[in-house]
Amino acid sequence: MNRAARRRADRLAPTNPSPLAVTFSSNAPWAPTGYGTQTKQVVTRMAADGHHVAVAANYGLEATMTTWEGIDVFPKGYDGYSQDILSAYFRDWSRQHPDDRAVLFTLYDAWVFSNPALDDIPIVSWVPIDHLPVPPKVADWCRRPNVTPVAMSYYGGEQLTRAGIDHVVIPHGIETRVFTHTPTVEDGNGVMRTGRELMSIPEGVHLTGIVNANKGTAPVRKAFAEQLLAWSIFASDKPDAMVYLHTEKSGGMGGIPFDPLLESLALRPDQYRFVNQYLLRTGIPVDVMAAIYSGLDVLLAPTLGEGFGLTVAECQSVGTRVIVNDFSAQPELVGDGWKVGGQPLWDPAQNAWFNTPSIPDMVAALNESYEQRGEGPSAKARAHIVDNYDADMLYATKWRPFLTTVGT
Repeated sequence: MNRAARRRADRLAPTNPSPLAVTFSSNAPWAPTGYGTQTKQVVTRMAADGHHVAVAANYGLEATMTTWEGIDVFPKGYDGYSQDILSAYFRDWSRQHPDDRAVLFTLYDAWVFSNPALDDIPIVSWVPIDHLPVPPKVADWCRRPNVTPVAMSYYGGEQLTRAGIDHVVIPHGIETRVFTHTPTVEDGNGVMRTGRELMSIPEGVHLTGIVNANKGTAPVRKAFAEQLLAWSIFASDKPDAMVYLHTEKSGGMGGIPFDPLLESLALRPDQYRFVNQYLLRTGIPVDVMAAIYSGLDVLLAPTLGEGFGLTVAECQSVGTRVIVNDFSAQPELVGDGWKVGGQPLWDPAQNAWFNTPSIPDMVAALNESYEQRGEGPSAKARAHIVDNYDADMLYATKWRPFLTTVGT
């Protein structure tokens, strides 16, 4: 066990006398994705508590096994969600720890799982629910007798309750000691730079950030077009306003190409900045992300639906205010910011409803943020995240008691 893991183990004071053999199916723990960061957060704490944990990576590793921070990581399978090999990984890991309680954990969209080989495996699904109501395929999975659903938001828990499905609620967590107000950070050359310097944004402008993965077009769940249309209306009479886009620009991950959208809105190149696309692919450290969040005046993040909404929580953890859609898990995250209205949008792929954020409401929220520029970081925003979503607190108060009940 490395020094950091030992300190975490001492701080969390493990109490569970019966270890688990956990096969954790999700993105690789080093992946800079929402699933990857949450995998890292939970599996390292499980391992520090004495559980035997392996990760079955459905993204981030191919062709060979590896070991990361003392944790074995299995590569992705041929199937897009590793269903072809997941049950074999579980049985292999379980055989290596015959005296432990063997459980498969999933942290991914539940509707993708269909392999009958999973039917006789004890499964805990940390499940995102971002529609209204629970989509039928998700509900069917959560009702399986071998599956224990764990909602990652209180909204998700409410929808499972309405569907009559027993469940546990354990929200996603934030490493609040990392995501704290960060005026400057050391760059790759050892020079201290502000978040705005890292973004190539001048001081003195009102800066809106859009920080989301550019994946999917049917529909575009992150509502990039609606958000940028609202921002263009807001900025039409504000020469001191800019928008920073922390996302993949070309649509290469199955998302949208941004250039046609920006051209349709007649946005000038001096009004926006994209994250460095090479660094986005090679990895941006979390302390740099904290500095970037700290350099924003507001995060614009109303989407069609969220199972949780990590960027909203991370941003508020550094004290930056947010704008979200008053739908799905989004409003429960807001400590300081704005909740905009919207209208229902039917998603035929999931046979349930999303919600399209209101453009006039987003414009109004951006204008209010503009009037508040210069007020500095919000203690109210940070306190909400620290009090409700701190990773150590959630593991100690929710994960550890829950883990004593599974696999028995």
